[in-house]
Amino acid sequence: MSFIESNLTNLLAALWFVICWGGYTRYAIWKGRDTACLASVMHLYREDWMRRMLLRDNRIADASVIGNLERNASFFASSTLIILAGILTVLGASDRALSLLADLPLVQQTSQSMSEIKLLCLAIVFVYAFFTFSWCMRQYNFAAVLVGSAPMIGERQVSELERKAFAARAARVISLAANQFNFGLRSYYFGMALLSWFVSPWAFVAMSTGVVLILYRREFHSDVLDVMVYTPTEATAAETINEANS
Repeated sequence: MSFIESNLTNLLAALWFVICWGGYTRYAIWKGRDTACLASVMHLYREDWMRRMLLRDNRIADASVIGNLERNASFFASSTLIILAGILTVLGASDRALSLLADLPLVQQTSQSMSEIKLLCLAIVFVYAFFTFSWCMRQYNFAAVLVGSAPMIGERQVSELERKAFAARAARVISLAANQFNFGLRSYYFGMALLSWFVSPWAFVAMSTGVVLILYRREFHSDVLDVMVYTPTEATAAETINEANS
């Protein structure tokens, strides 16, 4: 009880961090069901990609794209292991890390046990990131297998309904892999916010809130989203209506 009372502010800040991360993840999934966002729009593009792939005999370019996506996840997974190694090294020399932090300006002094808890929380965030990126890599492997097993144009025993079902299934697998990659990137964002916990719990609360606002802005109101949902057909129709009204 004495530990909780002396570190109540830090514990409340940690609770707010968990609420921000978990709450935004739930909110983004719920809002993306009926609102245009990066995840939903990209899924539509992946369905178009798979439908067009079935019209090509040469699928080398498609396999190359999936390979590039898998390498991106592999890069972040290996980078996460390096970060974890650094965190564990600092955790093994927490007394020296505390002395270095004490010399920095604006850093609130805390006990060694609380600092070790902060390092453990940071390690847990990047452990989650590693498992997320590694699962993303496996799902891109599954997608590569699906591309290799895609029916060819001249296969008469494959009906049009089966082709559409295959395209939807392959696009869904790629979207699941992309969602895992997105979750891993979010853990990096919130991991950066968690670093501010070493400054003060109030900075931690502010950074956690700021990360939520940044993620919401980029996923639901970014310029790239406006470009991807833009259709020249709708723009031409709007111009025609405006000319007719004038």
